Amino acid sequence: MAYVDGFVVAVPAANKDVYRQHAEKAWAFFKEFGATRMVEAWGDDVPDGKVTDFKGAVKARPDEVVVFSWFEYPDRPTRDAANEKMMADPRMKALGEMPFDGKRMIYGGFAGLVEEGRRGAMGYVDGMLAAVPDERKADYRAFSAECAALFKEHGASRVVDAWGDDVPDGKVTDFKGAVKAQAGETVAFSWIEWPSKAARDAGWGGLMQDPRMAAKAMPFDGKRMIHGGFAPILDV
Repeated sequence: MAYVDGFVVAVPAANKDVYRQHAEKAWAFFKEFGATRMVEAWGDDVPDGKVTDFKGAVKARPDEVVVFSWFEYPDRPTRDAANEKMMADPRMKALGEMPFDGKRMIYGGFAGLVEEGRRGAMGYVDGMLAAVPDERKADYRAFSAECAALFKEHGASRVVDAWGDDVPDGKVTDFKGAVKAQAGETVAFSWIEWPSKAARDAGWGGLMQDPRMAAKAMPFDGKRMIHGGFAPILDV
């Protein structure tokens, strides 16, 4: 199962094309150093939450859009080696300044926990973050696997859940703060891939009516879970 580097970024709406172009250039290096996939997804249906939400996670301003992004690697050693090489590669500096406030970007490494479906081109993605009690990791894996089967039954093409493995503390923002993680909790990073937004909307419509979904008790505090819908602007 893949190792995942997950990111959430607040990007000025006016910088959408510049952001995509910057990511396209960066992909050449990530691929060279071992990454197998890079996805950049632009916020499309990102609701406000009562306790936590994606906008608050990166302190997004009114003129900014939340981007949900990830890299996939075969394993953590490949990812660690890639990051070390990139930090020392002068070509990375030549890419220029990032078209967003890097101080508010949240990032971390996640070990694959559940993966259902085949990786491939997608038309829409649901991104989610949750703070899960460490002692309930096995329950979370079972819960995620059962939900993944239902998501696929209702039209999803791939579902991935990954467990926080290398999630650093940040000075301004970080994954732990995004979901108000407490001592003894680990951040889970997950996503659902759909063929299109229409398929996603229909899928959720069916899921909300499915008694099997309603019967599932979440092994974490759902009030602190973050979720949103994103339209891919780069999938390579």
